[in-house]
Amino acid sequence: NYWNAASFPNPSSYLHFSTFQGETSADISFYFKTLTPWGVFLENMGKEDFIKLELKSATEVSFSFDVGNGPVEIVVRSPTPLNDDQWHRVTAERNVKQASLQVDRLPQQIRKAPTEGHTRLELYSQLFVGGAGGQQGFLGCIRSLRMNGVTLDLEERAKVTSGFISGCSGHCTSYGTNCENGGKCLERYHGYSCDCSNTAYDGTFCNKDVGAFFEEGMWLRYNFQAPAINARDSGSRVENSPDQQNSHPDLAQEEIRFSFSTTKAPCILLYISSFTTDFLAVLVKPTGSLQIRYNLGGTREPYNIDVDHRNMANGQPHSVNITRHEKTIILKLDHYPSVSYHLPSSSDTLFNSPKSLFLGKVIETGKIDQEIHKYNTPGFTGCLSRVQFNQIAPLKAALRQTNASAHVHIQGELVESNCGASPLTLSPMSSATDPWHLDHLDSASADFPYNPGQGQAIRNGVNRNSAIIGGVIAVVIFTILCTLVFLIRYMFRHKGTYHTNEAKGAESAESADAAIMNNDPNFTETIDESKKEWLI
Repeated sequence: NYWNAASFPNPSSYLHFSTFQGETSADISFYFKTLTPWGVFLENMGKEDFIKLELKSATEVSFSFDVGNGPVEIVVRSPTPLNDDQWHRVTAERNVKQASLQVDRLPQQIRKAPTEGHTRLELYSQLFVGGAGGQQGFLGCIRSLRMNGVTLDLEERAKVTSGFISGCSGHCTSYGTNCENGGKCLERYHGYSCDCSNTAYDGTFCNKDVGAFFEEGMWLRYNFQAPAINARDSGSRVENSPDQQNSHPDLAQEEIRFSFSTTKAPCILLYISSFTTDFLAVLVKPTGSLQIRYNLGGTREPYNIDVDHRNMANGQPHSVNITRHEKTIILKLDHYPSVSYHLPSSSDTLFNSPKSLFLGKVIETGKIDQEIHKYNTPGFTGCLSRVQFNQIAPLKAALRQTNASAHVHIQGELVESNCGASPLTLSPMSSATDPWHLDHLDSASADFPYNPGQGQAIRNGVNRNSAIIGGVIAVVIFTILCTLVFLIRYMFRHKGTYHTNEAKGAESAESADAAIMNNDPNFTETIDESKKEWLI
């Protein structure tokens, strides 16, 4: 079974089989894939003899054994890493005359057996696939394991072994989606990690924006080719030579992602120059609207994409994603739907010889487009975050020590900040409730009587929110007045009268006490009781 496989989830995981019967000859083959640079594939021990196959490093596979003449080791070295999570084939053979080892299609390594000495491989222990007995075990997947023509049933043995999973899977299969923004999941012995090296983010799950604050006049330049030894500043003539052998290749497609916040316009957010007249610019116009300028040759004027109905210089974070494939450009701003644009039919499709990427301001020798030059003063003031051009993250290279840090040159003090990071909690808005989605003034006036772009009331507009608030206030005042009227009438309904408790017959009685005595029966009974006589 070519796909008979088992995953090894941790370094102490192993499968055991019957002792390998390979006294005079051994023929072993299997496939493996892993993300770790070491681990024992299999091992079988005897009293002194042994046979073992292991990954000694990211580029070395070792076949070692001892038949009584002393340990023998054969190593195949690969020019590229073998822990790339891709399948690699290992074939090891041994007989009384020689031993050999081959990995993939690399040259086979052969070791002759001594003319005299022991020839029989005497093994007694079980065959362990994976690390056992304190060995540095294998973490990854092994399939199609054949020993002397017999296929070992890895799947079946994995099903009955605690902690194993039949088939090829691991931590990244279950949790790989936790690595965000293009981060690569790497298998570890006791879990997994996220590789953020090819992203503009960092953090455990590649979800932390790397950004900075730009003061007026600051700029950052990223050279696509490695700087020459004598290139010390931005005006170096060595950088400007279009004949450099290590120049960046022509691009038929590119992807640009970043977020920013600013309150000052105009300014240049991002500019990519070339050794030719080609360039790409993302800028904020004096009105606060965003513009993207492409010049790939073949046209008299650059191709412009204007987003006039949104004010991007309002101090709020904005996200910009630009993807080009030949003549098709897809632009996505913030949480709004993507919009497609197409370069003119006469335009070229290749961005020829990209040279440098600028952030904040363009400091480039040679001819610069007049519009770019006009918006280049005084420069960008605000925050940029998670800037990425294809696989290049210039801000991250400037703020973190990466392999690309040598390509970065900065003018001014770059202060790390997340003030340009895009908010993660914004929910999409429909065009019916989006105040920036104003296609026509008349149609929008009913729902949005105030136009932020013009700063004045829309004609014939009725502010519905104000009408609702005014109505609520009127109802509350009316209710309070009604309550006050009711209380006043209740308190003063008997005004001008009073009541007395004068006893009846007071007019004809000799005195007030006499009137009370005549009308109170209790009082009469009390007097009667006092007049009784008792005989003893």
